[in-house]
Amino acid sequence: MTYILLFGLFFVLLFLNAPICICLGISAVCSLLYNGTSLTVVASSIYSGIAKYLLLAVPFFVLSGNIMAKAGISRRLIAFVDACCGHIRGGIAVVCVVVACFFGAISGSGAATVAALGVILIPAMIDREGFSAPFSTGIMAAASSIAIIIPPSISFVVYASITGVSVGNLFIAGIIPGIMMGLALIVVVEFTAKKEGLKPSHGWMGLRQVWKTFKDAFWGLLMPVIILGGIYGGIFSTTEAAAVAVVYGLFVGFVIYRELDLKTLASLFTDSAKTTGGLMLIVGAAGLFSYACTAYGISSGVQDILLNVSGNKYVFLLIVNIVFLIAGCFVDANSAMYIFIPIMAPVAQAFGVNMVHFGIVATVNLAIGQITPPVGMNLFVATGLRLEGHEPVTIAQISKAVLPMITAAAIVLLLVTYVEGFSLFLIS
Repeated sequence: MTYILLFGLFFVLLFLNAPICICLGISAVCSLLYNGTSLTVVASSIYSGIAKYLLLAVPFFVLSGNIMAKAGISRRLIAFVDACCGHIRGGIAVVCVVVACFFGAISGSGAATVAALGVILIPAMIDREGFSAPFSTGIMAAASSIAIIIPPSISFVVYASITGVSVGNLFIAGIIPGIMMGLALIVVVEFTAKKEGLKPSHGWMGLRQVWKTFKDAFWGLLMPVIILGGIYGGIFSTTEAAAVAVVYGLFVGFVIYRELDLKTLASLFTDSAKTTGGLMLIVGAAGLFSYACTAYGISSGVQDILLNVSGNKYVFLLIVNIVFLIAGCFVDANSAMYIFIPIMAPVAQAFGVNMVHFGIVATVNLAIGQITPPVGMNLFVATGLRLEGHEPVTIAQISKAVLPMITAAAIVLLLVTYVEGFSLFLIS
């Protein structure tokens, strides 16, 4: 009965569009009351969920991403990548995918990447290349989902805080799968451009223009190098690297590009605090939800079922993919991490699955979830952008347009799932 109450109430509240932290918290509290457990565990469970040193990196990464988004780096990245590959078929859409990978390495957030790049690139794909509005909006949303795979990723920090795996190893392991996802989306772009008979909007700009735009975008491109280089060089920890990223972003915004001012900085702090606060509410409520799962034997019961049904790690990983793909349709990546990873991680270890590899598999699943209807976060952000001179795309239109992109991403997911080398090659 506790199992039905916990998960039944969670999904009822979810379908009523209650915030995910409310879904997790209320269902857990009701389960505690039903079993006669003292509510004193609520505060301690929430506190233990968020009182982790590693999670200090989250607000710093959120703030650094917001700073770089407002510092003019998105416009400079687009100019650089357009000079490099804008001359090929479907050039602006290819630029969209490549820039999303670069910007994702700065922001670590899919929604932030859509918001920062979409207002520039979606109209360009429609007006300059001739792509349809639903496809242009869809490829922007799909490319931005790579942000949670390409390091530094907030989702990797969350996974590491749950499992104790090295964040640095997760960051490095995400590079190849992130590039694979980008290449898969470029294949979709090229196929669509050829099918529609589209031509590039301009020819090759020449090495001089490439060099000019590279110099302009250099300071933005340097941020992920500083973060990863500092971590792997033993100069600072992941949390310290996130703080360094904030200082570096402020330096670039105020001194190099000079596009930040004190008024803008105040709004950046406010927006980052709201984002971090919302995430910490989810983390705290998820900690309480996990306590209920453990205290009433739900976690161990599900783990026994997974062990008995799976039989081997390959079947288990297939089940994991199915569960995460379905979960990604309804909840965001970080919430899904806190709900499922504590249950699935011990089973993965029992089957001998490398925990870094398991983290990559989970994250790629949840990246696909960001563009999977009905609750794909990137889809809602993309359709909510105000594009001057263009009618907004509906959820129904973009949901149809992203189907080829979801298919391409699913192929990458299968490769990453069953070929460990794609995840572990750079850290082996």
